[in-house]
Amino acid sequence: MKLLITGGAGFIGSAVVRQAIAAGHEVINLDALTYAACLDNVADVSDHPAYHFEQVDIRDRAALDRVLAAHAPDAIMHLAAESHVDRSIDGPAAFIETNITGTYTLLEAARSQWQAQGRPGTFRFHHISTDEVFGSLGETGLFTEDTPYDPRSPYSASKAASDHLVRAWHETYGLPVVLTNCSNNYGPYHFPEKLIPVVILNALAGKPLPIYGDGSNVRDWLFVEDHADALLLVLQKGQVGRSYNIGGENERSNLELVRSLCAILDRLQPRADGAPYADLITFVTDRPGHDARYAIDPTRLREELGWRPSVTLDEGLELTVRWYLDNTAWWQALQARDGVGDRLGTGT
Repeated sequence: MKLLITGGAGFIGSAVVRQAIAAGHEVINLDALTYAACLDNVADVSDHPAYHFEQVDIRDRAALDRVLAAHAPDAIMHLAAESHVDRSIDGPAAFIETNITGTYTLLEAARSQWQAQGRPGTFRFHHISTDEVFGSLGETGLFTEDTPYDPRSPYSASKAASDHLVRAWHETYGLPVVLTNCSNNYGPYHFPEKLIPVVILNALAGKPLPIYGDGSNVRDWLFVEDHADALLLVLQKGQVGRSYNIGGENERSNLELVRSLCAILDRLQPRADGAPYADLITFVTDRPGHDARYAIDPTRLREELGWRPSVTLDEGLELTVRWYLDNTAWWQALQARDGVGDRLGTGT
């Protein structure tokens, strides 16, 4: 297949690009190269004859029309998004513009190209979203595809809006779409403002390891390469008009997660003074509207398409820590970017 992947220089998008090329697909990586993008993420495939790059903002309709006409992809995998909750609290406008207006513009460009080609039934528009659109769970229960939307942050509200747009373009115009909502991703190339890389890199620098509130917030963690595998499967075999929840089935509280990372670092790269990294844990003021718990029920994906995650959280965390230890130049270059390393999302 010929795939147009938006946001392919980002964390999850680049994993999909690398995996799609490895699987024999042709890939057009469309990315605006904002602060969270990094072409080093796709350096391993950048010289591959099946890889193409287009620097385009998804809000730019004329540029989208040009790219779609030039490449005529069989499918669009839409991952381009502003995604950092803390940044959405401080500056929601960028999230509205990219996640809502950008998705609308891409849908219209895709619809136009699809109609110009005779509305082929094999075309797919795959919209990649998040479990955060469902809001917050209590101590029990799981998000299913039928869970009502209840977003709590500007980020999750903007993603919820984009989900609704994609469904509306399917129902109103017949555009062949599939949707996925995933749990928290982690792994190699994770941008260094998110929790897991923050903990790893602060620990290596001897800095405090900040944990919001009391650390009891629970997330379901999904290794990014497992997620990429699931996305490509849904694209090819998912039912048109249907949504699929992708979860790692790996719940852990933030405090437990940080302690696990500290234990791995204690073993792989002990501190010079011999003290445990967990001594650096520091509890900080919680962010506004911090959801208590996310957990996904992936039954539909498992029963209909036969997918399950292949990497346990403990395995994935070790792989991730080792990757950061081995790729110092990659993350050091990104730490100089705007806002990285600063406390964001205080709501003040």
